[in-house]
This record gives sequence, C-alpha cells and structure tokens, in this order.
Amino acid sequence: MTELHDRVASVTERIRLRSHDRRRAYLEDIAAMEASPDSDRRQVGCSNMAHAAAAAGEDQQNVLAAGDRRAANIGIITAYNDMLSAHQPFETYPQVIRAAARAAGGTAQVAGGVPAMCDGVTQGRPGMELSLLSRDVIAMATAVGLSHGVYDAALCLGVCDKIVPGLVIGALSFGHLPVIFVPAGPMTSGLPNAEKASIRKAFARGEASREDLLRSEVAAYHGPGTCTFYGTANSNQMLMEVMGLHLPGAAFVNPHDDLRHALTVAATERALEIARGGANPRPIGRCLDERSFVNAIIGLHATGGSTNHTLHLPAMAAAAGITLSWEDFADLSEITPLLARVYPNGEADVNHFHAAGGIGYVIRELLGAGLLDGSAATIAGDSLADYASEPVLGDGKLRWRPAPDTSLDPQILRPAADPHAVNGGLRMLDGDLGKAVIKISAVAKDRHVIEAPAAVFADEAAVKTAYAEGRLNRDVVVVVRGQGPQANGMPELHSLTPMLANLQDQGFAVALVTDGRMSGASGTVPAAIHVTPEAVAGGAIGRIADGDMIRLDAGAGTLGVAADLSSRPAFGPINGAPQRGFARPLFNAMRAASGSAEQGAGLTFTEI
Repeated sequence: MTELHDRVASVTERIRLRSHDRRRAYLEDIAAMEASPDSDRRQVGCSNMAHAAAAAGEDQQNVLAAGDRRAANIGIITAYNDMLSAHQPFETYPQVIRAAARAAGGTAQVAGGVPAMCDGVTQGRPGMELSLLSRDVIAMATAVGLSHGVYDAALCLGVCDKIVPGLVIGALSFGHLPVIFVPAGPMTSGLPNAEKASIRKAFARGEASREDLLRSEVAAYHGPGTCTFYGTANSNQMLMEVMGLHLPGAAFVNPHDDLRHALTVAATERALEIARGGANPRPIGRCLDERSFVNAIIGLHATGGSTNHTLHLPAMAAAAGITLSWEDFADLSEITPLLARVYPNGEADVNHFHAAGGIGYVIRELLGAGLLDGSAATIAGDSLADYASEPVLGDGKLRWRPAPDTSLDPQILRPAADPHAVNGGLRMLDGDLGKAVIKISAVAKDRHVIEAPAAVFADEAAVKTAYAEGRLNRDVVVVVRGQGPQANGMPELHSLTPMLANLQDQGFAVALVTDGRMSGASGTVPAAIHVTPEAVAGGAIGRIADGDMIRLDAGAGTLGVAADLSSRPAFGPINGAPQRGFARPLFNAMRAASGSAEQGAGLTFTEI
C-alpha cells in the first residue's frame, strides 16, 4: 500500500486529537446500545414483536423468530416520492429488497419514510428556505424509523442534496447498527448541460422565450434518476463510495439497467452478512471515523464537488463525535489535484464521467498518490482498495473487476500525476468579512481576484430587479445578506447565476458575496458563500454599504473590504424579512438553534 501523504496524515491526526473526548463519548454510547436488551429484537417482549410482525405476511414467522441467528431483519429507510426524479425509482425497491432478503434467509421491512424535497423545484421560491432545514428533519425521521429496535441492519434509500447527509446523521444516532446506502443512479443523458446553460442565460437577457426555456429544461431533465450534472446529489454519491457506505461502483449505474437491480439485491445480501448477531458485524458508528471524513474531503476536492458539503460533512462528522473545521478543508485542498471535469466544471455529465472510468478510477488514482487512507473501514471488502473496482454482469451474475488504470477520456478524467489542476476545486477564504467558501474549479484564472464596489441587497428578488433595470451593468460585487441559517434557513441563490454570468460575459468584473448558499452547480462566477458569522449573528457582512470596495482573492484565500466597519450598526433580525407564510413559522425553533456555517449550518447534535 502506498504511504499516506504527510499532509493527509497530519490533518487526520489533528482531527483525531481535536475530537478525542466527543468521539470517546460517542463510542461509549455505541457500546451501551450494543449491550442493551433494548437493541436486540430477540429480547423484545412478545406483544411488542407481535406488533412488529403483524403485517409481515409470509415473513411473519421469520420476523418473530427469536432463536434463529440467520434470520436477520433489515430495516429500510426510504426517501421515495415520485415528484423527485432521483427518488422515483425507489418505489419498487422495498419489494426487491424483501424478496432478496427472503431468498438469503433473512427478512426486511420498511422502517420509515423521510421527506425528500427537490431543490430544482424550489430554487428562488419560498420552499428553498426549508431546504437546508430539511436535512435535520430527515435525520430525526430516520431515527424515528430505527427507534423500534427490531432491526439487525438497515438499508438507506436516498440520493439527493440534504437527503443523504440527513440519512447519515440519523443512522449514526443508531451507530450500533450496520447500515448500507442504496442509490438509484442518474437519469440517462439528455440535452447537453452547456446548451441548457446557454438558453438560461439567453432567457435572462430577454433573448429567449419562456417556451424556449421550458423546452430546454424538459429536454435536460427528462426521466427517472438523478440530474446528470455534478451537483450536490451526485457529490453525495461520490462521498458514499469514498466513505465505503455503498457497494463498490454503485453510484452511477442508470435506474433501469439490469446491473442496478443486481446491485440492489447484492446490497441486501451484504446487509445480512454484516448484520448484528452475525460473524462479521460492521456498525456504521465504528466504520465511520476521522479517516473516513478526511477521505471524503479529499474526494470532494479531487472531483470539484458541491460547496454544500462544506456544510454537510461537518454536520455528518459531528453526529459521529468528530469535529471538522474549514481549516481541514483548506489544508487538504492545497495538496489534492483536480482529477475530474464534470459540468458545471466541464462539458461532460456524470454518465460520461462514469464511462470514462468513474469513481473507481478516481479512488485508484488517489490511493496510488497516497491521498486516500486505504485503511479506513468500509461495508464491503477488506479496505478502501476494494473500491478501486467496478461492477459488471456476466452470465447473469454480478461480479467486480478492477477499475480502468487509464482514463478513457482525458478531457473528463485525468491521472493524479497529470491532473486538470494541481489543487482542489474548493477554497476557503478568511478576512475582514469573516470566513467563506469559494468553488473555483469552473472559474477562469483571470477571475480568481475580483476587486469592485459592493451593491448590497436583502434578498435575491432585489438583485433580479436591479439586474432588470440595468443597475448592475458595471464592475460589481453583489452582496446578498440576511441569508444565513439563523436568518431564513440559508437558501440557495442559484437563480442568480444566469444574470451574474451575463454580466461577466459582457466583460465586467463580477462576484457574489453572501451568507447564503449557492447550488452544487455553482459555476463560472466567483462566489464567496457561507460567509460566517452571518449578518443576523453580528457578522461584518451586515455592516457593508453600497460602494464599499470589496476584494476577493481566491489564490491568497482572502475576503476583505476597504472600509472601517467598526462604527456602523450591526444587521439584526429586525432588518430581515418576517418569517411568515409557506410553513416558515414551523421552523422558527430550528433556525434559532442553528449553528454557524462552519459547524454545519443546522442543528449541531453536539450531545450525540
């Protein structure tokens, strides 16, 4: 095995030492749950078990079986709905899983469902203010499903944005249970992403009709499966592979492929093999440790993944008793090469990425460069090296073969020795305005430094009005504040992207600075996002005024303002929009309890 890079080793050790007390307490909780009769269905009271098995049909006796150690019972947590294209295929998964479990000598039951909203539907609309908050609702719903205590392992069915992080957080609250994540795969390729982006910008300029825009969007998003750009949903799938929670190579197989069905069956069989009470239990809370999360950060940088994971990974780690900081992301970015260019960081979609070599190739390259810790535990195989492989069907049987050792398309995937860029796709910023995150993998090098006067707005609607009136036709740093987790739930501001890109295309120096989020599809416009402290928490972003000169320097990692902010009044909650209508009041308590962006921008679960 290649020796681990010194920086990777030192950051891992730093996280281990920083997290020592919290991690020890978490592992003590796992040990207590493992020893408790409340976690063993074979010791559950007869009346309790009768309720659990009442509707199990032909599996009823096996669910009730108290002495048969082979008859492990799998709890299914599903994020199915048929509005979200990536999750529609999950409709039939419980039947497939139940049948596969029965054939392998076990049983399976749907333990619970979790909400799964689509950010593509809610972009620029009130529902987006509930989006990030839904992650913690999903975590709690997952825990409710698993709380019945009659499961020996769990399968989590989820793909998109907040859903997978929420499922991970919830599963870690029952860290004594082995858990496997089961994806549904991306939709087949439709309208090329570059053409879709071009029509969006034309619509923003008034040069394309709404009918033109609708035809384009429908051609791009045209069937079941994950959207094919490399946003948060597909970054989630990369993370589940690099963290060893998928079967190897499961992420990017299309929903209706026979291989997809075979992988779902195999995941069920593997869950029975690693279940509690068996010979090889692999509880999720012990599998995921500081090595897993460092591997995840490396994978994120190497593939130019979603900025949203600078929020999700700290939240997921906290649920396992591990404390991540943005310093960890920054230090690892410096030594991680960018291996993949997938839209919005290139022209290819995830189907092209998968065909060129996919995650297996990326893992092979990163392991060979000493950038991934191959000793991290996984749900399959003996080490992460088993994930440098890809599944195939031969004679109707599923098997794995080594991932390609050469990229089939160097425009998409490159080796670690000759990458697209020598550093990762994400950078951390620090300075007068606090800390922030920027994604630079799609930003031209001549735009890595932007210095321009600020134009300050309270929401994205006001930005759109200013754009339509021509008030932004100049060098400008658009500042949108009052968009943090405590203010309004930290919505994505992705609907601003076509307008800002148009200004940039006209030759203006343009950047965005916000305490809100951008989409995982953040692209060519420099955007300093997740600014913390946020405005309503007294952050300096709340003191910026129109005309202040702001300097964003991605290379130096700085974000500053040429103005004395000390005498200006702070931006307080009274300045924000009232949290009324569209279910906002239901989430008042969650917003008030939200941690900072660096802590994960939600409930921090610090007591876990």
